[in-house]
Amino acid sequence: MKRFARTGILIAACAAVLLLGACGEPQGRGEIAGPRLPDAVIVQREQSRAQATGARGGERQILFGDLHAHTSYSPDAFIMSVPLMGGSGLHPPADACDFARYCAALDFWSINDHAEGLSPRRWRETRQSIRECNERAGDPDHPDMVAFLGWEWSQVDLQPQRHYGHKNVIFLDTAEGAVPTRAIAAPREQLGSAPMGRAAQLLMSLMDFENREFYWGIQQYYDEMSDTPPCAQGVDTRELPEDCHETAADPRALFSKLDQWGYDSIVIPHGNAWGMNTPPTTSFDKQLNRRQHDPARQILFEVYSGHGNSEEYRDWRAAVRGEDGGLECPAPSDDYLPCCWRAGQIIRQRCDDAGEEAAACARREREARQHYVDAGISGHLTVPGQVVEDWLDCGTCPDCFNAPMDHRPMTTAQYAMAITDFEQPRRPLNYRFGFIGSSDNHRSQPGTGYKEVRRKFMTEAFGSANPRMAAMAGGDRREPLPFSRPAQTADVGLQNLRNMERQNSFWLTGGLVAVHAQGRDREAIWDGLQRKEVYGTSGDRILLWFDLLHPAGRAPMGAEVTLSTTPRFRVGAVGALRQLPGCPAYAHDGLGAERLQSLCGGECYHPGDERLAIERIEVVRIRPQVAPGEPVGQLIEDPWRVFACSGDPVGCEVEFDDPQFAAAGREFIYYVRAVQEETTMINAANLRCEYDESGQCIAVNPCYGDYRTPAREDCIAPARQRAWSSPIFVAPAEGGAAHVEERQ
Repeated sequence: MKRFARTGILIAACAAVLLLGACGEPQGRGEIAGPRLPDAVIVQREQSRAQATGARGGERQILFGDLHAHTSYSPDAFIMSVPLMGGSGLHPPADACDFARYCAALDFWSINDHAEGLSPRRWRETRQSIRECNERAGDPDHPDMVAFLGWEWSQVDLQPQRHYGHKNVIFLDTAEGAVPTRAIAAPREQLGSAPMGRAAQLLMSLMDFENREFYWGIQQYYDEMSDTPPCAQGVDTRELPEDCHETAADPRALFSKLDQWGYDSIVIPHGNAWGMNTPPTTSFDKQLNRRQHDPARQILFEVYSGHGNSEEYRDWRAAVRGEDGGLECPAPSDDYLPCCWRAGQIIRQRCDDAGEEAAACARREREARQHYVDAGISGHLTVPGQVVEDWLDCGTCPDCFNAPMDHRPMTTAQYAMAITDFEQPRRPLNYRFGFIGSSDNHRSQPGTGYKEVRRKFMTEAFGSANPRMAAMAGGDRREPLPFSRPAQTADVGLQNLRNMERQNSFWLTGGLVAVHAQGRDREAIWDGLQRKEVYGTSGDRILLWFDLLHPAGRAPMGAEVTLSTTPRFRVGAVGALRQLPGCPAYAHDGLGAERLQSLCGGECYHPGDERLAIERIEVVRIRPQVAPGEPVGQLIEDPWRVFACSGDPVGCEVEFDDPQFAAAGREFIYYVRAVQEETTMINAANLRCEYDESGQCIAVNPCYGDYRTPAREDCIAPARQRAWSSPIFVAPAEGGAAHVEERQ
């Protein structure tokens, strides 16, 4: 009895303190647990890759990393960590270091928390944690792992003409005085306050009393952001005080501020084709100019992450311009169902089922399509009482590899490589991206793609096992009416503004970036990134080489070449090592059983001796525009060539040339995909469609993040993992002389 009385008094006291806003301690950076890896582990890793490489790589080795990792210092990651919503609790920067070193066995990684949530204290502690992570790495000339410092500039806008998307900023150095004293954010009003009231925080702390301090700290977390004063605009960034919140409204402002700091940095667009954040008619065209693009810094493009694949272009659109200049809903095609069209179908079916007149139902169907288009990324809100199953596979790219939800073709890598800015006709401007993959993980888990296990742990799947809690967090509780309504987004929270319920079927474990480097130290990795001698994978550690051959040697992926003769290329690829269950002995020794279970889920990168086979090599050829208005779809040849491989686990090597290049008189861009034999991947079938005889999706079985899909169900489906090389850019030489000139 006394024990219950004491508990009641404690609850009442904490409730009173909570309501006064005094409970909850600031989240710290955490403590790194694991030491440097044993030298024998690094030697064995290097020998395994060298044996598979043979003579292909020359003096350079392939290193694997993740240049996109979040901790619970990011606002969305903080909320995703809520235990009652299926999260595993707070994971500060120190956890990311241990996970990268011991769970994922990465050679390098970067921290990229959303700058919008990095208070001055959190940014100071981020810098300190990255330095501590590198101190554990041992000899800087031969570290076991390199940790890079960075942040994410997370710009979004509901209007496509003002939407520029998310970009990661990473820095070469980490020392104080060699990095910015503030992270530079994008303006985001939705992140200015706590996502729930104090009463809800109290209720959650009572429902999950063991983790009560977490819920008590929610308001403190958001107060720390809102209490940071905004920095003055129009002032050189070096002259601003350390303790203000600095913002850049567009890429031009971001690049200008980075120029003012003057530190070596790389800016990486990512998640670009992910429609959950990207308005339907958004295009890279408005960024390809000398104001909004920095060719010296913006040199890499994240083609793949846990948010999906941003590589592939298609000619269909989610919305189109009508004759009056306004947006309209396009009709469906054999390979694409616009969600605006599906909104009309949902309303029409409801109207017909209610026995309404056919003419009235037809009018409501047209209204529903237009309401959806007008609402942009919040179109689902225009259909009252909608559920995920209603939307079938609308908005998706059915023949794309692991496409994101609501695929946006005009923000893909292929579209970016094909367009040209003709603002200065004598000096046309093109993107010159190298291609990478990364995870975009929000649980302090860089490099999660090493195993396709534990969906609720290794992906961003988010939701409560408690139906009541799941209903509190999201979903549409309105009556399913037989007519649509214009979206009212002013009072809608950030989670419901976007269709997070549906997104759960599209979360993937994430990809990796691989770099061809002269050594494993920081400068060698940075040099490889700067050369764009990099490639991305969908998570497996596929080894890949792609070179243009010429009498003087070779020009590797990422090179810009001027050529007067027929180009000839060589591709080499070796499949990833099959994984063994559990974790290797060194991980148990370094982290201990308890932390290994809580941090890695008991599953680590643990390669055996057998390699998966490369099934085929695909070559993509793109001809950048040479005249305004040249149709992009006709310039992208995907695939241009396909080479079947023998299935030999020692790898696949092919050579090919392009006899059409010399006569074309224009630049050609080439890159390759190495496609591995079929395995299984989490959410590779995303909505898990049921198809009719004509191949149309007629029903879906979503992979929910909450109680509707058991947490133990991994939603596994067959897929062929792959690696994407960086492009080789080949321009025609003037004068007709046979020579090769690499352009720097």
